[in-house]
Amino acid sequence: MKDLTGRKCLITGAASGIGRATALAAARKGAHLVLTDIAEDGLNETVRLVETGGGHVSVAQALDVSDYEAVAAWADRVHAEYGALDVVMNIAGIATWGTVENLGHRHWRSVIDVNLMGPIHIIENFLPPMVRAGRGGHLVNVSSAAGLFGLPWHAAYSASKFGVRGMSEVLRFDLERHGIGVSLVVPGAVRTPLVNTVQIVGVDRGDPRVRRLTGLFEGHAVAPERAADRIIAGIEHNRYLVHTSLDIRLAYWFTRKFALPYEIVMRIANRRFSKLLATSDTLSATR
Repeated sequence: MKDLTGRKCLITGAASGIGRATALAAARKGAHLVLTDIAEDGLNETVRLVETGGGHVSVAQALDVSDYEAVAAWADRVHAEYGALDVVMNIAGIATWGTVENLGHRHWRSVIDVNLMGPIHIIENFLPPMVRAGRGGHLVNVSSAAGLFGLPWHAAYSASKFGVRGMSEVLRFDLERHGIGVSLVVPGAVRTPLVNTVQIVGVDRGDPRVRRLTGLFEGHAVAPERAADRIIAGIEHNRYLVHTSLDIRLAYWFTRKFALPYEIVMRIANRRFSKLLATSDTLSATR
């Protein structure tokens, strides 16, 4: 998959952020795009941007990847008109953070449904035809730094992203015999709308300290275009682990080489975050 020219490429989460940036990057490489996102207006804007830039969108469909029946019906229509695809990219995702005593069942369920079951639904419906076509191809699954590390408040989010990582690790070897490469993308901080829409259960987003942390995150974050370029390069070079920033690459190396210091750092981080949570609880109780 060293050349995307004319390749049929599916991208979920294409309405904004990394998904949109990847759609634009793939279009510049000559890919024929099959796009989806739950946000129809944003998806239509992505289509407009691609076509304005001279790219080709074969089909764009607004749908919820956590809805298996909707994904299956759409896959049938796509395959009937265009046949098996060449590249499948699972980029769509949501984020909900919080400590275990604050997370409700709906928080766990929604994150798992979108971030883990969503990619599974896409894989179930689009990979078998790719295998049967016998042309090879490539699968991209976007996990997260939270799929590598035990970050504070990330239990539900990490459950979904570690799941994506584990699935990708298996498919990496399972699909090799079919000539289908697998890339696992592990972004760190990326400047996407998710920064402002992430739900932090039990924390006041208006707290000046929370706003300061958000500002630090945004200042440290890379542009979605950089992440997209890394994803495209991962496909072209059949690279399994795709980092979007050097800090995550170094941190992952650190955790594998120095397990004890990693545990110490995570414990300190969780204690500091817990103090912030305790203060937020006190403020809420006095209002």
